[in-house]
Amino acid sequence: MPETHIEWWRDAVFYEIYIRSFADSDGDGVGDLGGIRERLPYLRELGVDGIWLTPFYRSPGADHGYDVSDYVDVDPQFGTLDDFDALVATARELGLRVIVDIVPNHSSSEHAWFRNALADPSHPDRRRYVFRPGRDSGPPNNWPSNWGGPAWTRDERSGEWYLHLFAPEQPDLDWHTEEVRDDFEGILRFWLDRGVDGFRIDVAHALYKDATLRDEQEPFPEAPFSSDWRAAVDQPEVHAVYRDWRRLVGGYEDERVLVGEVVFSDPARTAPYVRPDELHMAFNFTLLFQGWEADGIRAAIDRSRAALAEVGAPPTWVLENHDVTRLPTRYGGGAEGLRRARAAALLLLALQGPVFLYQGQELGLEEVDLPDEVRQDPIFRRMKGVRKGRDGCRVPIPWDDGPPGFGFTSGTPWLPIPDSWDAKTVERQRAAEHSPLALYRSALELRGRLTGDLAWRESPEGTLVFDRGGVVCAVNVDAPPLPLPDGEVLLASDEHPPGELPPGTAAWILVA
Repeated sequence: MPETHIEWWRDAVFYEIYIRSFADSDGDGVGDLGGIRERLPYLRELGVDGIWLTPFYRSPGADHGYDVSDYVDVDPQFGTLDDFDALVATARELGLRVIVDIVPNHSSSEHAWFRNALADPSHPDRRRYVFRPGRDSGPPNNWPSNWGGPAWTRDERSGEWYLHLFAPEQPDLDWHTEEVRDDFEGILRFWLDRGVDGFRIDVAHALYKDATLRDEQEPFPEAPFSSDWRAAVDQPEVHAVYRDWRRLVGGYEDERVLVGEVVFSDPARTAPYVRPDELHMAFNFTLLFQGWEADGIRAAIDRSRAALAEVGAPPTWVLENHDVTRLPTRYGGGAEGLRRARAAALLLLALQGPVFLYQGQELGLEEVDLPDEVRQDPIFRRMKGVRKGRDGCRVPIPWDDGPPGFGFTSGTPWLPIPDSWDAKTVERQRAAEHSPLALYRSALELRGRLTGDLAWRESPEGTLVFDRGGVVCAVNVDAPPLPLPDGEVLLASDEHPPGELPPGTAAWILVA
């Protein structure tokens, strides 16, 4: 069992498992709960504190699990409830916490609630969704879907339109309806009673929409990962929901936690979600939005710390997830991109507060440029290839053995794994002293030696240097060689001359 103590999450490192792509135990080419359970010792060895599982609920798969048709059962392609219970039990034996995705903004169009709503406009379940009359022979307003086209689809039977901020197969739930609020409290209790340590809340800022349905201001962004532009979300009513949920999880032992996907570039807009009686954490995407540039990185860190300090919460830190381009590719690709990503790993893990890693980040995996004919992301299909979608960061993990399955599966992977990843497998990196995996393992082992508040040191332009207790984190982003402070180099992202760091390199130095 994990050690019980208050606020265990404040400096925890969580590892995101995109379930389809982590490990496949039955040879069908799709990851599953059994595969995850088999690989949990790897995560214990890596040194993380907990895992975050993307959705494994029953789903027709229009958005690979983020379209839920039954919130209290496991999709057969991933296993059974017994498999889930076994995974949680094994995680506890290994000292790993387990948080799971919950998708409250929308359900699947195949959920019984929505099928009832379409079959009979007078059915009580109709109230669970946002159905509205049209305007001038078209949708009720100009709201766009995040994935292209309008956010409304016409119900031919009644002539009304239903809202979906994402795909038409993901109708938005109406959180103004008491039944929706009650149902989700029951759903949370179901999984809490099965032993989960908390929830990652998908699209946490968007549950309530502007009830007046006012038009959004045009033009709309082409690739709206952030919700900065959308006035219809971030409504004040949502905070009462999270206060209720905080009271709910507070009734369980071992402090169960809530972390919200609150997608704003300004951490000041995120801060209200982590007031002391609401969510424990919210994703802070400031570093994810920021390129490899020293002043921008420092400003992102300072903005985050200042905004969250106002409400007494630590900022979380994240550089990769299942929705964005892999870090080595974002940082320039090739050897240079990987070098910068390695340096960013030491920066990330030196920061004070919870950290979220994405599976394969510890292997230095780059974005995969997949052929159009194998892409499966609904973004790619709905936008007719104008946006490539997220498949390139969701390619399965290469464990060992080589192509085509790379130890991920005995069958054919649901997305092809590049032959070049034969050099990046877990098996090979375990045996290589200076591999990305070795760097992450060492950093996670040493992270506990970084204590206290972050304090910046003066340093040349193009560099970042700060203290965490008796350890200094030095990052040469793009400057001439950076002289290191006197002390013992505990860890460096790459080889470097004695006493200095070349550009694209970071180090932790024990100075006291």
